[in-house]
Amino acid sequence: MKLKIFTFLVCACAALSSAAESALPSTDQMIEQLRAPPRTRSLRNLSVEAAPGQPSAVAAPAKRPSLSLLIQFDFNSARVRPESQQVLTNLAQALKSNELMSSRFAVEGHTDAKGGVAYNLKLSEQRANAVRDFLRSRGVDEDRLFASGKGASELANSADPWAAENRRVRIVNLN
Repeated sequence: MKLKIFTFLVCACAALSSAAESALPSTDQMIEQLRAPPRTRSLRNLSVEAAPGQPSAVAAPAKRPSLSLLIQFDFNSARVRPESQQVLTNLAQALKSNELMSSRFAVEGHTDAKGGVAYNLKLSEQRANAVRDFLRSRGVDEDRLFASGKGASELANSADPWAAENRRVRIVNLN
């Protein structure tokens, strides 16, 4: 009986491990997500005015291409766990691709709402720096990477401030 339970657990762990690996975004998926939209011709000399009697409309700034990654770190640490190294390796390959080679990127560290504001801000900055350093060690030019910590100021899941998806690293194309 114990052998059957052990065998089941080993098989279940292997299945979860392979499922987690296949769920990793590929280099091509990352490139597509981070690719800047094509530039349009300048409208510098065009001015838009509201019609008489209508409130003026202000266009919202376009969102920059970004990618949020759940990177695992050791508890209370900025050390990247081994299970997150493959996704960061894929990211480094994407950032070195011809499609993204000319772009600069923000590496934003985010935490959940556990802990104090100052502590979370410091930890998120350390984790953003750790990801930047990992990417640099894989050949991404450090002049293209700008690390910053956001703490818990921009929760991915504001309905559950302690949710795992709030602990993430976000890569933003700055071009």
